[in-house]
Amino acid sequence: MKTALTLVFIYFGMQILGAIFMLILCGIYLLITGGDLSTIQSMSVAPSLLLSIVMMTIYLWKFGYISPKKATWSFISPTYMASTLVITLSGIWLLDVLMSHLHLPDLMKDTFDLMQTGWIGILSIAVLGPILEELLFRGAITTALFKQYTPRTAILLSALLFGVFHINPAQVVGAGLIGLLLAWMYYKTASLIPCIVVHIINNSLSVYLSLKYPGVQNMNELIGNDTLHLVLTILAGVLFIGAYWLMKRTSVEERGLLA
Repeated sequence: MKTALTLVFIYFGMQILGAIFMLILCGIYLLITGGDLSTIQSMSVAPSLLLSIVMMTIYLWKFGYISPKKATWSFISPTYMASTLVITLSGIWLLDVLMSHLHLPDLMKDTFDLMQTGWIGILSIAVLGPILEELLFRGAITTALFKQYTPRTAILLSALLFGVFHINPAQVVGAGLIGLLLAWMYYKTASLIPCIVVHIINNSLSVYLSLKYPGVQNMNELIGNDTLHLVLTILAGVLFIGAYWLMKRTSVEERGLLA
């Protein structure tokens, strides 16, 4: 657990350092060019996220937390990857239904809106961030937890850390539930590829919907038909259970982290 918490705090530190560095750099640039210093936050927020991602990735690589094992980067099987896509899309839908009833405050909305105004922020949120977080939370943290606890306890702790890491109330519950799925998938396969795919799809859809429909809070508002929304929710539930059943058939002894 000490290793897991240490890595989480190091990443928090990287984010703080990245933010400070970019604020200083952007401030110097604005002073030299005679720009408006009031724009320093909007100018620095996306590059600071990108910088923290790069620094943390280098840290994980330098200290041996990025596994070179072939299994870690295996695509598993076409059936499993297809099931991954199904459980991801259906899970995102079901999570949206849950979050629409919780009404948790989104303290980071303005920050994310700023990040999504340029390609650096969009790329960081949709692709680079998910890859790093899988290297960190599944590849490093969850692996460390499996060495210390039973698989069930390790998966639960990993999901809890992933949820709390996001801090923002609107994200904590959803991140925790997605983290539960991701840690379980990693346990079953020992591969980060399905986890990375799920994470990128989740974040990319979030970014797309936020940009395309900025005033929409959930899918029910987007569809505008309660009956259709209910039918799609039931279908998502059936697909989620079916995909979970197929994925569960993957043998831990043959593919998973206990091999």
